[in-house]
Amino acid sequence: MKKVEAIIRPEQFQQLRAKLLEIGIDGLTVYEAAGCGKQRKKKGVFRGNPFELQLEPKVKVEMVIRESLEEQTIKVIIDSCSTGSVGDGKIFVSSIEDVYRIRTGENGTQAII
Repeated sequence: MKKVEAIIRPEQFQQLRAKLLEIGIDGLTVYEAAGCGKQRKKKGVFRGNPFELQLEPKVKVEMVIRESLEEQTIKVIIDSCSTGSVGDGKIFVSSIEDVYRIRTGENGTQAII
């Protein structure tokens, strides 16, 4: 099993969600996040006071999938979330040793289906 974590632009989430459902991935955990990378800081004025926005709003999407879906999932994330601009995000993939469904005690791939 693999854990896929994607940090994406918030406006890309609905499109990503729809595409993941199409390939059979319906179990997600989603967080509101903020981060910075290579994109420039945004400057603004609030009540006459200048400020710099140092962290960009992002969404972090986590899913545990069968290993056989890894390449397809990554392709869907890239196709759905790439705008070609700095700040599109990152994808992290890690191995999962085991998973348990609390309600039934099932483990392994049966617990993520």
